[in-house]
Amino acid sequence: MSFSPYVARRIGRSRFVNVRGLRYHVLEWGATDLITPERPPLVMVHGWMDVAASFQFVVDAMAGERCVLALDWRGFGLSESSGSDAYWFPDYLGDLEGVIDALLPEQAVDLLGHSMGGNVVMIYAGVRPERVRRVVNLEGFGLPETKPQQAPKRYAQWLDELKQPAQLRHYDSVEAVAQRLRKTNPLLTEQRAAWLAPHWSRRREDGQWEILGDPAHKRANPVLYQKAEVLECWKRITAPVMWVEGDQTDVSKWWGNRYPREDFEARLAVLPRLERHVLSPAGHMLHHDQPEALAAHLERFLTY
Repeated sequence: MSFSPYVARRIGRSRFVNVRGLRYHVLEWGATDLITPERPPLVMVHGWMDVAASFQFVVDAMAGERCVLALDWRGFGLSESSGSDAYWFPDYLGDLEGVIDALLPEQAVDLLGHSMGGNVVMIYAGVRPERVRRVVNLEGFGLPETKPQQAPKRYAQWLDELKQPAQLRHYDSVEAVAQRLRKTNPLLTEQRAAWLAPHWSRRREDGQWEILGDPAHKRANPVLYQKAEVLECWKRITAPVMWVEGDQTDVSKWWGNRYPREDFEARLAVLPRLERHVLSPAGHMLHHDQPEALAAHLERFLTY
């Protein structure tokens, strides 16, 4: 290794809690006695094919001490898989509330979500506005609007995928996992990739390294994304919302012309209390690319 490894400044403590019949893993930084009404716990939730440890760089970059919790979604990281052959978006809402109820009962929280997690926290903040003091959405764009006529094809796709085993690629070494992370995100430094790789994967008995994600997550969701329903939840958000994106994110790579930028801007317009930031240089994994800049925005937003 030709570089100095990344050294975490704050060490997270692993906690496990039973949530809706699953053993859920939660990382915790900072003591609970730091919690006050003006400085509630910050709960972080990751995106698809990511893990709670992904937020380590941002936590390290925060100047002030506070209680921070980050959970591994079901079927990711060290949380148990559902055992089902597919995953449903409402389960993430149920799991988030289950963690909050178990670890922070009757406690309002600040919520941060990245990508898929950003979509979860936005809906949750509208459904349970009394539980959320501040919302931070890191590139949780949502999905292209769907039409009812898409349903037959989507159901057929799902049925076809159920007949095939879901698989994720294995790697010869943890170094190969780190290289895979950097291939996906060239802005991720070698130091951070080397630190993240063993948190993002584990070694199997045969010596191969596997990603800490249930392959069933790759299957299509047969339930169409209902934009109108999502926006009704967004409209009920009473907490201030901070939207953060990277200047190098190109959503057309994901959806082509099915989700134009003006559609997303119209969605954000339903939020009554919104501030926005663009980090540079940063892509979709902006919490890896610019953790210091993100931490600075977080600390200001969460303390005013």
